[in-house]
Amino acid sequence: MKPTNAVTSNPDADPYTPHSGDRRWSARHYDLRLGYRVATNRLDATATVTGHAVEDLDRIVLDLHGLTVDRVDVDGTRARKASTGTHKTTVTPAAPIAAGTEFTVHVRYHGTPHPLRSPWGQIGWEELTDGVIVAAQPTGAPSWFPCNDRPDDKATYRFEITAEAAYDVVANGDLLGRERARAGTTWTYATTEPMATYLATVQIGRYRTTKLRGSLVPVTLHHPAGLASAARTDFGQVPDMLALYADRFGPYPFAAYGVVVTDDELEIPLEAHGLAVFGRNHVDGEHGTDRLIAHELAHQWFGNSVTVTRWRDIWLHEGFACYAEWLWSEHRGGDTADVLADRYRQGLLGHRQDLVVADPGAADMFDDRVYKRGALALHAVRRTVGDDAFFAGLRTVTGRHQHGSVRPDDVLDAFAGAAGTSVEAVRAVTAPWIDEPGVPPLPAGPSAR
Repeated sequence: MKPTNAVTSNPDADPYTPHSGDRRWSARHYDLRLGYRVATNRLDATATVTGHAVEDLDRIVLDLHGLTVDRVDVDGTRARKASTGTHKTTVTPAAPIAAGTEFTVHVRYHGTPHPLRSPWGQIGWEELTDGVIVAAQPTGAPSWFPCNDRPDDKATYRFEITAEAAYDVVANGDLLGRERARAGTTWTYATTEPMATYLATVQIGRYRTTKLRGSLVPVTLHHPAGLASAARTDFGQVPDMLALYADRFGPYPFAAYGVVVTDDELEIPLEAHGLAVFGRNHVDGEHGTDRLIAHELAHQWFGNSVTVTRWRDIWLHEGFACYAEWLWSEHRGGDTADVLADRYRQGLLGHRQDLVVADPGAADMFDDRVYKRGALALHAVRRTVGDDAFFAGLRTVTGRHQHGSVRPDDVLDAFAGAAGTSVEAVRAVTAPWIDEPGVPPLPAGPSAR
């Protein structure tokens, strides 16, 4: 395909990720067929993207980085032109697509996928010592498939992934089948709930599988053989966490939950739609990472099912998951949310007070102050309205916006409705933590249970 260095005009892009996404169309479904060789890091793939035209389209802009496009068809007809740039593949269909109509783009591509360099480190498809991890938040999805890379553009997915027979392949959704293929083994997965592009993942490694008992939601661990006992111990509390969060947040939003433990060490764990991924350094058989396990599980509600519309509001993911850590601690007889809130508030007093959580800037959207101040804002609401209204508000958020997108005002409205007060009254509680840079006192109120 013909290369180009032109930058696509995208005036409506998220300012935190200006090179990502196109609001002139929306994805409905991705059908990804990947042939991958671990030994050579070679990917041969096709992607069929079903989209909906929001405006009249004389071109379709896809996010794709570092891979070679071999052919593009639109609605079964070869595209008139496909130009590849640093971040984009721009497709000119044989005929314009009218606003309001559905279309399909079929892309055949290949290459050696690699993580993308970003302000948040290396993200996307990455080789492990013996396998693959995909950690795409926030803009790493184009490292392995062409997409409309926006957190608010959710779609369903089907993955058909072929790798050498010695490896297990884990992806989002239900495992529909596993069968021998000429090149190894083909694994087929599907998600029926709409999913953001950054949450799509493939994990490849030499894994053993353990199913945890005692949970109404099926829980499966994928782990190296040598970590079987430690993984069962450390993740053995996941069924209890699921029960707690279902009570506090509402029903678990997916059909099952999976955990992958890589044989490599990872800097941090990560969440994906219906999955979480940990490194072997996060497994010690002594519950040394319960806080992280609780955090990643909570993202299934806040982040994966209910997802931000724009990245500046990332506290709606991370503040909620951080607060879930505190809920697990007090549920298990450890420090209460009151104690933890006071502790972390004191800690914030020792840091620079120049970050506004409502708009931290792209470089700082994963700053720990976003996590802790977001959690403290929630605790301030809890202290103000009481447990019953607070948890009813959380359940309203997850129920009303399940598998959809959310903005801060949606959350404030849910709390206001549950507490029988106004949105302005709730905003007055959260604003000192979210809209201002200082560290305010926590309000007095009912003690956390």
